[in-house]
Amino acid sequence: MTRTRPRPRSDFHWFCQVNTQWKDIDIYGHVNNAVHYTWFDTAVNGWLIDRGLLDPVRGDAVGLVVRTSCEYFDEVVFPDLVTCGLCVSRVGTTSVTYEISLFRNDRDQSFAHGTFVHAYVDRVTRRPVSLSDELRHAVHQIQEP
Repeated sequence: MTRTRPRPRSDFHWFCQVNTQWKDIDIYGHVNNAVHYTWFDTAVNGWLIDRGLLDPVRGDAVGLVVRTSCEYFDEVVFPDLVTCGLCVSRVGTTSVTYEISLFRNDRDQSFAHGTFVHAYVDRVTRRPVSLSDELRHAVHQIQEP
C-alpha cells in the first residue's frame, strides 16, 4: 500500500475552522480517530449548506456517504485549532469524491488526509439521482486540476 504524504494548504480551495474539545481526547492523549471523520462530515456538509446546495430537511436529493478513508500523519490535541481544507477529486454522474485535509493551528502541512464520497439518491425512494446542474457547477469550481 502506498502511503499518502501530508498535503499543503495550497492544494485546497475552501476552508473552515473547527475546534478541538476536551471530550475529543482519548486515553492515549490525542484526538480520537473517530473525531476526524466528524470534521470531514462538517467540512463537506458545511460547504454544501454555505453554497445553498443542501437542505438537510426538505431537499429532494440527499448525499449518502458510501465511502470514507483517512490517513494520519501526526497527532492533534486539545486545545489545537483545526482547519479543514476541501477540494473535489472526482465528479461522477451521481456521486462526488471530496478530498479533505486537516491542518493544526497555522501549520501548512496536514496532520490527516481523507476522502469522503457522497452518492446522491432520492430522499424517499433511495434510488440514485444525477447531480443537479447547480451542484455539478459548484463542485467543478473546487475540483483539483
